[in-house]
Amino acid sequence: MDTSPAPETPAPDGGHSPAPSSDSAPGLGPGTGPTADLTPDLTPDFTPAERARGRALRRAQLPWALGGRLAGLALTLLLGLTPAGAALVTAVGGRLGGSRTAEVLAGATALVLLGQALQLPFGAGARTVRARYGLVTQGWAGWALDAVRGLVLTLVLVLPLALGLFALTAWSPQRWWLPAAGAAALLTAALSFLHPLLIEPVFNRFSPMPPGELRTALLALAERDGVRVRDVLVADASRRTTALNAYVSGFGATRRIVAYDTLLTAATPREVELVVAHELGHVKHRDVPVGTALGALGAAVAVAALGLLSAWRPLLDAAGATDAADPRALPLLAALAALLGALSGPLQCAVSRRIEARADRHALELTDDAEQFVAMQRRLAVANVSDVDPPRVLELLFATHPSATSRIAAARVWQATPERRAPERRATPGEYVV
Repeated sequence: MDTSPAPETPAPDGGHSPAPSSDSAPGLGPGTGPTADLTPDLTPDFTPAERARGRALRRAQLPWALGGRLAGLALTLLLGLTPAGAALVTAVGGRLGGSRTAEVLAGATALVLLGQALQLPFGAGARTVRARYGLVTQGWAGWALDAVRGLVLTLVLVLPLALGLFALTAWSPQRWWLPAAGAAALLTAALSFLHPLLIEPVFNRFSPMPPGELRTALLALAERDGVRVRDVLVADASRRTTALNAYVSGFGATRRIVAYDTLLTAATPREVELVVAHELGHVKHRDVPVGTALGALGAAVAVAALGLLSAWRPLLDAAGATDAADPRALPLLAALAALLGALSGPLQCAVSRRIEARADRHALELTDDAEQFVAMQRRLAVANVSDVDPPRVLELLFATHPSATSRIAAARVWQATPERRAPERRATPGEYVV
């Protein structure tokens, strides 16, 4: 699944795309594991040079990716847990008249601008590294334009939220989080539905895939899987990157298969079909609606935790605020939200890796083509310069997908255990001509 509205800072494991093998996590390599002896394979899936290249990219990106995260969290905590944030809100709010509304709007804008400005050098550093490895096709002007688009989109979302939040805190500095938790859950669900319609087009242009064998095969694949899709679209990813990806987005009548144009030019048609089969697995298992529901629940719980923490007098005193209704508490709320997000990150990644592994199994069952699945994983890993066996600690902290080697090993284990297959969902021989 791909839910990212803009090109993001690559994760420290060397991946950033939600499609198969673009995020990396360690796992069993080929020829290892409890049932590996069933499918002996003396040919390595990745050459030493390919493995070294992926490791080198990950190591070169790590200081920028991890540094950006730590610097952003440090700045947020500094402003939220010291009087510096309160002074900032008062100063910028005073320039707009000093009213409560002015302090909320100006304070929220200042926090967003400072955070974005701090991330710029880290994002530029990571982009420079990826460019050295041939993964960047976009010029600096385009990169800057995307940064501006991201900033504008963030402000459009954050400023109304800040106004609504402080309207509730003015209503009740102690119980504001009760209605806010419900509102956060509803907003999470709404954004999940609106994302492919309103946010994705801000950063990419989409065009219908021309009629032909590939489009017919992808629609037939979805139909055989019992998944209704409205269309097959091609995203103009090549103007930014050489990385390969595809995803299925939207709900109901808005659901569509989206393939990067880079994938269509670099992969074989059958490999494209395997990638889409993986993404259809997310739809089949209702990963998006279930994930949205869990996200909504998590948002509600996070807001409740913010309500309890923001009422703790030592925190308010440290932040220089009187109570949650004080606009000077805005940096404190932002800091607590960032801290909760950072602490929950590893758990979210662990859940994501399990979901992605399940989608891999679905692709294998739907296509009954383990060999092409392995070929697809290898192509994606090499094209995206993934670290196919990153350190364990990076998997636990950052990886949203299993590693390429673990996914290939799982495919071979599946291939060697026929009783785990689902014959009614196999592709018929000759259904797709490569």
